[in-house]
Amino acid sequence: MIKRLWNWFWAPTARYGWGAIFVIGGIAGIIFWGGFNTFMEYTNTLEFCVSCHEMEQTVYQEYKESVHYKNASGVRAICSDCHVPKEWGPKLIRKIKASRELYHKALGSIDTPEKFEAKRLELAKNVWAAMEGNDSHECRNCHSFEAMHFDKQGRRAQKKMKEAAEEGKTCIECHKGIAHKLPKGFSKDDDDD
Repeated sequence: MIKRLWNWFWAPTARYGWGAIFVIGGIAGIIFWGGFNTFMEYTNTLEFCVSCHEMEQTVYQEYKESVHYKNASGVRAICSDCHVPKEWGPKLIRKIKASRELYHKALGSIDTPEKFEAKRLELAKNVWAAMEGNDSHECRNCHSFEAMHFDKQGRRAQKKMKEAAEEGKTCIECHKGIAHKLPKGFSKDDDDD
């Protein structure tokens, strides 16, 4: 029985055995997976994110003035650190959603600074909603209430951060505009929408 199964596995056809088919398919799968994953990681680089002039001329310039770009500790967060989950499944979902952004780039929806500014509030609200929806998960990859040294914070920051921790607030509820300027038309009063 085992001998027949072994022979069937290695020679089901005159030319190729299932074993050869599985091995070749496995090697092809590994090559495909490696290429796919390498490209997906490449799309997380700062160079890729700012390669289109829409990003390079607008949000990248703002980001370079933020504490996420240059700070006393020398730690730099890049676009993907804030906008792309690190876990593989959620990262893939985010990349699929990003294909909508490529579609709008092809349409020219935001291909000038003026068009970008006209849509900035809508785009920002989409990002903020996603961040609130996942409890500011990407922020918490670097920041956590447990790791904060409240005594080294300013009096106002200390009070607000302790309140946020007690109330279970997400980071983005208080830190809109931390890396990019707030859109025209944004009002804290409208923030409860």
